[in-house]
Amino acid sequence: MAISGKTKTYGILGNPVGHSLSPVMHNAAFAATGIDGVYLPFPAPDINTAVIGIRGLGVQGASVTIPHKEQVMGLLDSIDPVAVKIGAVNTIVRKDDTLSGFNTDWLGAVRALEEKISLPGRKVVILGAGGSARALGFGMQERGADFVLVSRTESRGRALAEELACPWISLTETEKISGDILINATSVGMQPKIENSPVPESVLQQFQVVMDIVYAPLKTRLLREAEKSGCAIINGLEMLLYQGVAQFEMWTGQDAPVDVMRKALLGALKI
Repeated sequence: MAISGKTKTYGILGNPVGHSLSPVMHNAAFAATGIDGVYLPFPAPDINTAVIGIRGLGVQGASVTIPHKEQVMGLLDSIDPVAVKIGAVNTIVRKDDTLSGFNTDWLGAVRALEEKISLPGRKVVILGAGGSARALGFGMQERGADFVLVSRTESRGRALAEELACPWISLTETEKISGDILINATSVGMQPKIENSPVPESVLQQFQVVMDIVYAPLKTRLLREAEKSGCAIINGLEMLLYQGVAQFEMWTGQDAPVDVMRKALLGALKI
């Protein structure tokens, strides 16, 4: 990678960011497309000064990760309407001297799902009531799917379900869970507790497609059991990939080299 005074700078704002796979993915994309750009991790304990910094330094675009996805919204010049609904921004796009906020998490999930199944009119079960479940719920709304939230904590689950205008089911009532698509939007099954699964294996035969946002391990217990039950499966790396694809295309106006970016992510995970 040759860096000069003309190289455009992009990066990820978060705390911490040392573990992020985004630099590997985006730098591979810049190299493959011949774009004179570099993507860097920017540790940002304070998002206010971080945004001042990217304004002052002419950073052309940025990803935003934990814990700043909500707070950053008040620091930008405009917010995409879907990101407003979701209440979180994970992508900043610079145009001239203005910074606009978008959410590509839902776009990543939707694109990964749409490679396996059409969404309008489908019944989707989303496990969880956190930020990922929220983004997925609004994504299902955007694509015309019917969905239900399933979570362990009633107060949080019911609050989000009310906001999304969808039903809520307690995770203890798994016998009521059925549909076309099941999405795990929790951290259950993530390393090191890789033998955990959010639902019993017996539930999975009710679904055509099962998606897990966890990508370490790449094939969680949930996905292994879903595959055994005859479901099409989608691992968490695909959502990470496609949210990054959407970011790259917003920043550059060019089609993203999807296969190159996927290979870079797999290489970083040593798969």
